[in-house]
Amino acid sequence: MVDTPKLRLYHAPRTRSIRVRWLLEEMGLPYTLEAVAFAQRPAGDEAYADIHPLRKVPALDDDGRVMFESVAIMQYIMGRYGPTDLDVRPDEADYHLYLQWLHFGESGMIMPVSLLLAHTMLLPEKARNPGIAKSAKSDTQKALAMLAEHGLKNRDFLVANRFTAADISVVYMLFLLKLIKQLDDAPDAVKAYFERMTGRPSWAVASSLD
Repeated sequence: MVDTPKLRLYHAPRTRSIRVRWLLEEMGLPYTLEAVAFAQRPAGDEAYADIHPLRKVPALDDDGRVMFESVAIMQYIMGRYGPTDLDVRPDEADYHLYLQWLHFGESGMIMPVSLLLAHTMLLPEKARNPGIAKSAKSDTQKALAMLAEHGLKNRDFLVANRFTAADISVVYMLFLLKLIKQLDDAPDAVKAYFERMTGRPSWAVASSLD
């Protein structure tokens, strides 16, 4: 039997730590939120480097066990403190799709979304490259079209006919696109999906600016 969690989440609003906080809220697990200053780069202070050597967000400390990859942290929490319906078991029919979309939210979407974010908003205007922004926009649109056709067609959720960590993973990337006003021309199925998922009470907590 696993002891009561002693989870400390190092968090900054609008960062990938939203994924972990959302999962914790959905699972009803107790946790301590440790705010990390994100305005400067690298994030946090020198002491934070002892938690995350690259001084990025998130990081999770589970009674001395420290991790700092958001999707891996979600898998760890579900494995250690489950079972939970947010996970999909290997004996379920959609297990392969679950793993695919869980990781698509980071590995499949990160490059175009990050480049689009950088070259439309984050970088100083003189450092932005319109050609890169255009290419990133095209690749992002392709990813969203695939999501609509192969992930959401005739589905309310990505897998297993229920809300899972795969939805948490992907919706965070849609959230980034929403922040930079790049979700308006997404397929209708994607926009409707985003509205459904972000209507959950746990999302309101996870995405708050606190």
